Amino acid sequence: MSYWAYLKGITVLGTGDFTHPGWLAELKEKLIPAEEGLYKLKPEYSLKLPPSPPRMQTPTPFSFPPSPSDVRFITTGEISNIYKKNGKVKKVHNLIFTPSLEDAEKVQLKLAKIGNISSDGRPILGLDSRDLLEIILDASENSLLVPAHIWTPWFSVLGSNSGFDSVEECYTDLSKYITAVETGLSSDPPMNRICSRLDPYILISNSDAHSPENIGREANLLNTEISYSGIIHALSKTNTGRFLGTIEFFPQEGKYHFDGHRKCGVCFDPVSTIKNGGYCPVCGKKLTIGVMNRVAQLADRENFENSIIDNTPFHSLIPLKQLLSEIHGAGIKTKKITYLYNSLIKNAGSELNLLLFTPLKKISEIGGDTLREGIRRMREREIYIKEGYDGEYGEIKVFSEEEVRSLVLKESLFEEQNTGGIRSSPPRRGLLDFSLKEYRKLNQSERRDEHRLNRTSLKIDDALSEEQQCAASHF
Repeated sequence: MSYWAYLKGITVLGTGDFTHPGWLAELKEKLIPAEEGLYKLKPEYSLKLPPSPPRMQTPTPFSFPPSPSDVRFITTGEISNIYKKNGKVKKVHNLIFTPSLEDAEKVQLKLAKIGNISSDGRPILGLDSRDLLEIILDASENSLLVPAHIWTPWFSVLGSNSGFDSVEECYTDLSKYITAVETGLSSDPPMNRICSRLDPYILISNSDAHSPENIGREANLLNTEISYSGIIHALSKTNTGRFLGTIEFFPQEGKYHFDGHRKCGVCFDPVSTIKNGGYCPVCGKKLTIGVMNRVAQLADRENFENSIIDNTPFHSLIPLKQLLSEIHGAGIKTKKITYLYNSLIKNAGSELNLLLFTPLKKISEIGGDTLREGIRRMREREIYIKEGYDGEYGEIKVFSEEEVRSLVLKESLFEEQNTGGIRSSPPRRGLLDFSLKEYRKLNQSERRDEHRLNRTSLKIDDALSEEQQCAASHF
């Protein structure tokens, strides 16, 4: 974890899974206290890390760890809360931050009395999210709970299948202690800011990394001292410019961005879903409603493009190995891509610095003109998109199939055409690819139709005898 955080340019990394007894024991064995509330690897374990490419000192707006041993850890975990509330089953994932490993152990011991915390790093507990928040605050008033990937259909606070319509509805009397929410891989800040109910919250992004190489695919940019209290303060409602924005997956790449039915290969934007009645046109089964549709359901602002009320910036990125794989026509785990990746990291300082801040001229010098053009397109959102849906990841490309064929054949991407210029890049993609106005109009019409059907059904039932009603209900 330290090694990959170093390569990516991550200064502070969540430990994850502190509720698991085996993992907490390993954290206590291999980490030592660093700055207030943070930890670092013990020297004997730092020496066992894989050799890492030396880092060139390049000017950057943000500090990056000079070595893997300089990466810091903050104690974090995630709980899957499944419980009944108001007669309905709710499934919510919650992130937990604690000020120390000792406080983490207090939380762990309390949760062990409620359910099995040893079978999974993210335990499933029959515990109300509000009560989980109370438990972590009892362990330490400086603990923080953040609702995780808040739009995911199946397991989130605002999810379409088993969530709520607001954060307050979930955490009730303790809602005031929720100061931030995690947007998740399938949404970005502008999508969230068209919902005024999220105005009180800082929007954070985390990598949700289930493997070390995915560390840093989403991250947070902070202007604060490196300490637990400094980080938590930056995520509070009283923050004064300490939270500087986020690094984002392109949300269309998330596996629940659009609606659809994976088995039939059906992928719909929210407008198309309404036009098809919410059902798969191939097999007739209900579609899985994705993040974009759920956001549109709860949105109460019209202007999607300028919806960021606090002007907090965000940066949408494509992982460097993914770009290199597209350019060179080789798998991301091949020796060729690994060699090119390490060479670029050595010269750019870190992956995030290369993708975000390195001047294009410098990128040409260390990686060639094609990589420069790919990163330029990424930064300008001039990309090709295939949206993810129903558990299927989407695809983000910076080059067309024709351009990729040319690259594989070693032809120049910048060769002169009849027009005398460079091959045209894809058009800049907006933040929304369907009409929110049309969606609302269709949605309102659908609700009116449902209301009329319900009223008609009631009238018919009133006109039937008891025997007739039994026959009708049987069918």
